[in-house]
Amino acid sequence: MIRRNLRILRYAALVAMADLRSMHTWRTWAFAWLLRLLCQVSMFALIGRVVGTGHTAFLLVGNSVFVAVTSVMLACATTAAERMAGTVPLLVAAPGQVFTVFLGRSVQWLLDGMVCSTISLFALAPAFGVRLPMPAALLAVPAIAATAVTVYCFALALGGLALRVVHLRSLVGNLGALSLMVLTGAQVPVGFWPAPLRGLAEVLPVTHGLRAVRGLLAGGPVAAAAGEVLVEAAVGGLWLVVGFAVFRWFAEGGRRDGSIGFDG
Repeated sequence: MIRRNLRILRYAALVAMADLRSMHTWRTWAFAWLLRLLCQVSMFALIGRVVGTGHTAFLLVGNSVFVAVTSVMLACATTAAERMAGTVPLLVAAPGQVFTVFLGRSVQWLLDGMVCSTISLFALAPAFGVRLPMPAALLAVPAIAATAVTVYCFALALGGLALRVVHLRSLVGNLGALSLMVLTGAQVPVGFWPAPLRGLAEVLPVTHGLRAVRGLLAGGPVAAAAGEVLVEAAVGGLWLVVGFAVFRWFAEGGRRDGSIGFDG
């Protein structure tokens, strides 16, 4: 069973990487996609410079990490696109777990998010005069990676929901990304929000991973940052379980009522 699932995961990931290669050459990736993300982070950093001292670093770091969200949340759209392509009925009819297929199907966005977020932070921080203390700043890379993985689990959960309400796929993905942008500390501190929203932020991706990155760049203790990364990983595990449950609900419901057709 484990070997079969790993094989399914591997083939799904190969499809994901082939999808990325069909979408981008290295030139279009670097000079269109990556450049667009760098401009996005620069815009927020410039807003911080206009607002006043200290805001530049806050917004640059927050939005550099949030670049991972921008990319990884595309997994939601990629997941929903499979239903419109007519492949979902075949996946549901197959003996393997549907969730295993989709776990690997959008992995290209996970890798893309990690790379783009890291480049954004280390390329733009010097340009805006934001200090990156070495070698502690290098520890931000695994924190960004953990954050991207957690966002990926969140995106899969929303993608499973979008499979069921495919006509609302864009709304589901955009609301998810907007919630992360607003609540998790990328634009304003989490403490800015009332208690119920602060509590919600604690179980959303990005909050703890971004907190770890900020702590490392501020010269804080590595142990505290590691603790935040572990909490981020736990949040990712929670959303992974939610995603599994959503996909199971989708597949079982489709088998029961025949709502999954080749026409989407």
